[in-house]
Amino acid sequence: MATFNRYQHLFTPLKVGTTEYRSRVEFSPMVCDMTNSLGEPTQGYIDFVEKQAETGVSIIHLGATPVDQKNSVDYRAELDVTDEGKIAGLVMIAEAAHRHGSKISVELVHAGRGADPELITTEYAIAPSNFSIPDRAAYIKVMDNRDIDDVINSFVDCALRLQRCKFDGVLIHGAHGNLIAQFLSPRTNTRNDEWGGDAARRRRFPLKLLKAMREAVGPDFILELRISGDEIFPDGMHTPEVIDFLIEAQQYIDIVNVSAGLIVEEFGRFYSMPPYFRKRGANVPFASQIKNHPDINIPVSVAGGMITADMVEEYIAKGDIDGVSMARALLADPDMLNKSYRGLDDRIRPCLRCWMCAGGYGTHIHCAVNPQLARTFRYSKVWKANRKKKVVVVGGGVAGTQAARTLVQRGHDVVLFEKSGELGGHLTSISKLSFKDDMLFYTEWIDRETKRLVGEENIRLNTEATADIVMAEKPDAIVVAVGSVPARPPIPGLDEENVYNVLDVDSGRKEIPGGSKVVVCGGGLSGCESALALAMKGCDVTIVDMIPLEDFALGGHDLSRRMLLFMLKNNRFDLMKERDPDMVEGGKASLIGSSLVRSVSGGKVVIEDKNWKTQTIEADYIVEAFGMKKNQEMADRFFELIPDVYYVGDCYEVKHIMNANFTAYDRASNI
Repeated sequence: MATFNRYQHLFTPLKVGTTEYRSRVEFSPMVCDMTNSLGEPTQGYIDFVEKQAETGVSIIHLGATPVDQKNSVDYRAELDVTDEGKIAGLVMIAEAAHRHGSKISVELVHAGRGADPELITTEYAIAPSNFSIPDRAAYIKVMDNRDIDDVINSFVDCALRLQRCKFDGVLIHGAHGNLIAQFLSPRTNTRNDEWGGDAARRRRFPLKLLKAMREAVGPDFILELRISGDEIFPDGMHTPEVIDFLIEAQQYIDIVNVSAGLIVEEFGRFYSMPPYFRKRGANVPFASQIKNHPDINIPVSVAGGMITADMVEEYIAKGDIDGVSMARALLADPDMLNKSYRGLDDRIRPCLRCWMCAGGYGTHIHCAVNPQLARTFRYSKVWKANRKKKVVVVGGGVAGTQAARTLVQRGHDVVLFEKSGELGGHLTSISKLSFKDDMLFYTEWIDRETKRLVGEENIRLNTEATADIVMAEKPDAIVVAVGSVPARPPIPGLDEENVYNVLDVDSGRKEIPGGSKVVVCGGGLSGCESALALAMKGCDVTIVDMIPLEDFALGGHDLSRRMLLFMLKNNRFDLMKERDPDMVEGGKASLIGSSLVRSVSGGKVVIEDKNWKTQTIEADYIVEAFGMKKNQEMADRFFELIPDVYYVGDCYEVKHIMNANFTAYDRASNI
C-alpha cells in the first residue's frame, strides 16, 4: 500500500483470465453519440477514448454496439464493428487507449425484441418468444435454429474483427433484457423446445454463444459478461438462477459484471440505470451473492451508482466484489482516480447521478458538472489567456463560481461578490432533500474548490454588488451571474401564512409536518421533487399545473424524469425506502395537469381546467413552485458599465445546472 493514500485494495492489480488489470476499476460502457452517420468514430470520439484512458482505469468498454445492422440495432449513433471496411477507425481507438496503459473493449449487444424498427433492415425483430415492447418493433419473429446460428456467428465475427484491430477483449451484454437475457429469463422465454421450457434449456443458447466465442478468439482475448444479478420483476430471472447459469458459463468467460433490472421496461430501468433516487451501490448485494458462492471462481465486478473511491475500497475490503465498473463519476471528474491515488480526495468533483451524460437524440455525451467533457480544441481544457485581466464576478452560485474558477485558471485576477453568506446559489436550498445528497456533496465541493482556487480573500460574501462597488475594483471585464428568482403570478391568496415557496420547503426553512394535506402549485422538476419529498414524510400531495401531464417534471434528463413520474403516478414511494430508511409510509400523490390555480383562500385552492370547470382542493399547506425567472432587476445594474460585460447562468437563460456551468465556462474561456 502506498503511504500517500488510504486505499489498500483499489489500486491493486486483478488477475482476469490470462491478463492482469492494473486497478479494480473498469470504465463502464456508455454510448457517447460521437460517431458519424456511417457508425465510424469521429476524431472527437477517438479523443474521448484517449481521455478515458488517462483516467487510470484498467479497461475501457465502449458502449452498447450492435453485432449486426440487420435486426440487432436499438439506438442511433452506435459504433459499427460489423464492417471490415471500417476497421481504420477501430485501430485508432485501440491505439488511443493503449497509449496510456489502458486496455480496450467493446460491449457487444443484440437487442432482440428491443430493436428499433426505424433502424433495422428487416420487417421484424427477433426474439425467443413473441413479446413486443411499446414503441419498439411491433412484429416479432420467434427465432429458429438458423436465426440462432446467425446471431452466434455475428457475435463471433465482431469479436474476431476487434481482435484483429488490437482490441483486448469484448464485453458481452447479457443483462437488462437484451437478447441473451431474453433467452435466460422465464419472463421473456416461454418456448418449450431445446431453447426453452426449463432453466437448463433457457441457458442453452447463451452457453452455446459463449463457447463459440471462446473457441474463436482463444484464451488470451478477454471475454467479460454483463448480467442482471436479478431482473427484479416477480416472473423474471432471480439471483439463484443467475448463479446456476454462471457456474456453467464461467468456463468460457474471464470475469462477470453484475447489474440489475431491465432497460426495456419503465420499472426495470430504475435498477438498470439507477438515478439519484436510488441508493448508491444498490447492486452490490446481488454481486456479493454471486462472488461468495462457493462454486463461482472468476472475478466479479459490479455496476450501478458506484461513484466514489471510498465505496469501491469498502466493498472490495469486505469481500463483496473484486472490482467495479463505473462511468458517471469518471465523466464528472476524469481525474477522480488520479486524485484518490495521490491523496487529493477533497478536490474530486462529485457526480450528481442526474443522467445528463446520457445525451439523447443527436446529442453527444455531456456532463452537468464538467463542461470540458467530450469537447475538443479550445474547450477541451483551460488555456492560459494571452493577457492578464482584472475580472469581477457578480454572484456566487453555480455559474458565478464556475466562471471564477475558470478565469483564475486562465491567469486572470478575480474578485467575486456574493450577497449571501455562502457559495452555491439555489443549490444550498434544494440539496437539503434526503435524496439530493449527491447535489449536497457537489455544493460543498463548489464552496471548497472555489475558495481554494480564487482565494478566500478575493471572495466577498455578504456583499451585494452595486455599480459603485464593482467599478471600485477597476475591472477590465464583468461577469454577471446573479441567477434567478422565484416566479410569482398574480394569484389571490399567495400571501397567506400557510403558503410557502418551494425553496423554503426544500431547505427546511419552512417546515411542513408529516401527514399534512399539501397542494404543490407547479409541476416542473422542482415541484415534483418537492412533492416526492413530502410524500416520503407521509403527506397527501396534489400537484397542479397548467401544463399537460406529459410535460410534468421537465428540466432534467428524461431517464431521471420518467423514474420520478413513475413513483408519483403510481404512488411507489416504497422504492425510496432503501434510499431513505427514515421515510414515512402512507404518503400519496395526485397529479392534475392542464389546470390553472385561480385562488388560494383559507386552506382551499381553486383550480380551473381547460374546459373552464373549477375544482376546490383542501390543503393544510400550499407550496409555490411556479418556476424561476431571470433576476433582471439585479442584472440590469451592470449593463454597459464597461464594454466587456457578460451574462451567464440563469440571468442569461433560466435552465439547469448544466446550462449554468456551460455558459459560465464558455464565456470565461473567451475573456
